[in-house]
Amino acid sequence: MSKLMSLHDAIRDHVHPGDLVYASGFTHLIPFAAGHEIIRQGLKDLTLARATPDLIYDQMVAAGCARKLIFSYIGNPGVGSLHRIRAALESGELEWEEYSHFGMISRLQAGASGLPFMPMNPTGAADLAANNPNYQQIVDPYSGAAVMVVPPLKPDVAIVHAQRADQQGNAQIWGILGEQQLAAFASQRVILTVEEVVDQAVIRSDPNRTIIPGMVVDAICHVPYCAHPSYTQGYYDRDNEFYLDWDKVSKTQQGAQDYLDEWVFDLPDRAAYWDKLGLDVHHRLNPGDRFSQPVNYGAY
Repeated sequence: MSKLMSLHDAIRDHVHPGDLVYASGFTHLIPFAAGHEIIRQGLKDLTLARATPDLIYDQMVAAGCARKLIFSYIGNPGVGSLHRIRAALESGELEWEEYSHFGMISRLQAGASGLPFMPMNPTGAADLAANNPNYQQIVDPYSGAAVMVVPPLKPDVAIVHAQRADQQGNAQIWGILGEQQLAAFASQRVILTVEEVVDQAVIRSDPNRTIIPGMVVDAICHVPYCAHPSYTQGYYDRDNEFYLDWDKVSKTQQGAQDYLDEWVFDLPDRAAYWDKLGLDVHHRLNPGDRFSQPVNYGAY
């Protein structure tokens, strides 16, 4: 049975006020279009979890979507602060939990594996452990040494962007991999956005690229250019100029609100957003072609 639906309907049906939302992707494949649709639909009181909040959560915090943030590194990558998140944290408007990258991924691993906690060796995050009560120590039953543990992270909904999937939700990713698979398996519901919807035969022709199996996916949304200003390997490059521009725009709440009014609320969907960016941006982000070599899986 096909799980295809519009992004509007997927957000309406699967993201609810008060949910813990995990938008996945590490630099690559960040589902900005889904974040914009959450803003557009006026969803509030969300707990937003990501290893790196990136601009997607800065925009959602600016729009008033978030009650709490769960994160590891926080910042505008390569630029500086996420100004709207920083202002909300400093004012006390936004609750927060901070982890190391390894701590955050360990929490997802526990959630994906159905485990009550995940052991991890200390990774230079002593200050985090001292200030975050979710870091606990237990005794290693084999060596008697102290072992740090973190609890599972089990989002209500994960949003994952991928290059392609079939209509059943079997999704393939190439390029930099993040925590997409862990987030999908740890979550109660999964919204999958893709650049292309392809025949099942395409997926079966290259099974090693299938990172997300359809059995954990609730909705598939065909959303070309979903990840801009992030990038999708082979489809469009990272828009570094946008990251620099957002640093200026977001220094004030009014600047961020003006951006949201023009680029989210005044546009119906991602297609309109991409058209509004214009041909110069389209050409600048065109990645060109560099094909991998074919693999012989053998006849069967």
